[in-house]
Amino acid sequence: MKEFSHLFSPIKVGETVVKNRVFMPPISTNLADKGYVTDALVAHYAARAKGGVGLIVTEVTTVEPTYIYLPGDMSIHDDSFIPGWKKLTEAVHQYDCKILPQLFHPAYMAFPFPGTPRLIAPSNVGPYYAKEAPRSVTKEELKVIIKQFGEAALRVKTAGADGVEIHAAHAHGLLGGFLSPLYNKRTDEYGGDISCRLRLTLEVIEEVRKMCGKDFIIDVRISGDEYTDGGLNINDMIYVSKTLEKAGVDMLHVSGGTTIARGSSIPAPGTKMGSHALLSEEIKKHVSIPVATVGRITEPWIADELIANNKADICMMGRANLCDAEFVNKAMDGHVEDIRPCIGCLRCLTGIMFGKRVSCTINPSLEIENEDTIKEAEEKKNILVIGSGPAGMEAAFVAHKRGHHVVLCEKDDKLGGEMNLAAVPIAKQDLTLVIKYMAHKLEGVDVRLNTEVTLEMLKNEFKDYEVIAGTGASPIVINPFTQFKSWMTADDVLAGRAFPGRKIVIIGGGSVGCETADYLAPLINDLFPRNRDVTILEMADGVMMNESGPGRSLLVRRMMEKGVKIITSAKVDSVTETEINYTQDDVTHTIKDADTLIFAAGYKKNPAVEEMLEESGLNYHMIGDAHEIGNIKTAITEAYNLTKDL
Repeated sequence: MKEFSHLFSPIKVGETVVKNRVFMPPISTNLADKGYVTDALVAHYAARAKGGVGLIVTEVTTVEPTYIYLPGDMSIHDDSFIPGWKKLTEAVHQYDCKILPQLFHPAYMAFPFPGTPRLIAPSNVGPYYAKEAPRSVTKEELKVIIKQFGEAALRVKTAGADGVEIHAAHAHGLLGGFLSPLYNKRTDEYGGDISCRLRLTLEVIEEVRKMCGKDFIIDVRISGDEYTDGGLNINDMIYVSKTLEKAGVDMLHVSGGTTIARGSSIPAPGTKMGSHALLSEEIKKHVSIPVATVGRITEPWIADELIANNKADICMMGRANLCDAEFVNKAMDGHVEDIRPCIGCLRCLTGIMFGKRVSCTINPSLEIENEDTIKEAEEKKNILVIGSGPAGMEAAFVAHKRGHHVVLCEKDDKLGGEMNLAAVPIAKQDLTLVIKYMAHKLEGVDVRLNTEVTLEMLKNEFKDYEVIAGTGASPIVINPFTQFKSWMTADDVLAGRAFPGRKIVIIGGGSVGCETADYLAPLINDLFPRNRDVTILEMADGVMMNESGPGRSLLVRRMMEKGVKIITSAKVDSVTETEINYTQDDVTHTIKDADTLIFAAGYKKNPAVEEMLEESGLNYHMIGDAHEIGNIKTAITEAYNLTKDL
């Protein structure tokens, strides 16, 4: 605790004292049932409260029944929701943690379920993906909505909540849209200048305070800057912040960007930690109420520094506490090495818009919340794990924790498998933290490096063992194309086994091909004579078609800024020693000046290990890419699911 004394000091928010300055911001879980609190939702938030978080702001909680934001989000639009909320607040309060719902009206950001009426908005302006323009909400409807916010706040107060967060950030939802000039084109008293655009939020605050009294936290989430031409900027938001304080707001949750500009509000892997801290720092100079910052704050040292350096009073740490429910307790106890590292990949929210539950790449037991729940096996076994990639290390850890005798054999001289290569490209360095964390967990496992398992070993030393093979996969090499004068795989490049020339063609525009292109391309596209010239040839209509989110967006933008040529719908037909021929739109093109051909066309399973295991006669399991080509998340999850019941 002495190491992070600023982070773990108490703070007063309104009339309420919070035990520390680690707050959990809203992260959608899809664990609610038609808006109602479920046991899974209670367990989810209770685990973070038990883990030491000072205050939790729940995911989006809608204040009326017509417009739904996400299929599994929460609601409080009538009294029938109060019992569930009471159960939730009691579960969190038993750990001296405070809880606020984030009150929200999705408006033009609502999910258009069948039967949903035309979406409403400040004006007839909606997001780029809308299928029709929303209609402008009337002033009479606004009066009803303001009352709905107040009634919703009173219900959560009745249920025992400590306050509410009012979402007016990211040009998102009704209040965020009214505040932002990107969506508010009105000319009545709710539009035009900043004071009029802020009016609806102020009226909501007034109603909540009237309904709930002084001893009830009102927190408002804002974007300190929308980072968008024509959007809100820091000058606007200093004025807004001062006005909100005068209106009786107890705390400001300062974010940035918009939900539409990918990567602006939720920062991608590799971007700076404390991504919106400059905004909170500036706003903090002009108000006396607590100011929270948010955005890729994943380690305790950066959170403590932000507070110590007056960048903010509070750190909102979402993904870090999602990834490890015990984040705060581990940091307070001085066991930082035991914190499960968040890599910022945002696979936690993959599929949220389509009803899938929240998940985590590094925490496969997310819904169970904690690996402490792993039960000791009734029958103890000898288990051999072959391969120390993410699947192998997770399997070895869980099997050992269940009480089995575990031997982990790795043919190379270090742990991590293909993660060592995956950490090399730009913005992927956080994977080194995963390797270190997973290796740290292997205490008690018999780890043998530089040990390639043979059939003889299986029949002799390991004859009484059950085998788990996480031996990964091999890059696909297109044999007819290997006649090119200099070829290599992306893995060869990232591992330093081969060094490309200056005029490079990469076959394959998936994640590996794009990350390799980004890694090899010049940092600045200034046409310097020694800059590399990189071309991607991809058969599909676009690159990284299986990825989404800000990480993909930033990677594609970096490649374009660096001058990487991205040629899609391009089928490579033939390769000679000096030429690469491809077809696009039924027209054949020839690249004659390339000096290096790189294969990034995917991976294939290596059957040799499974054939050896079959011949050994031992009981075995193939996991990770050795079983089915996937990603780090699928590898770790598969290993966990196998070994937790082994």
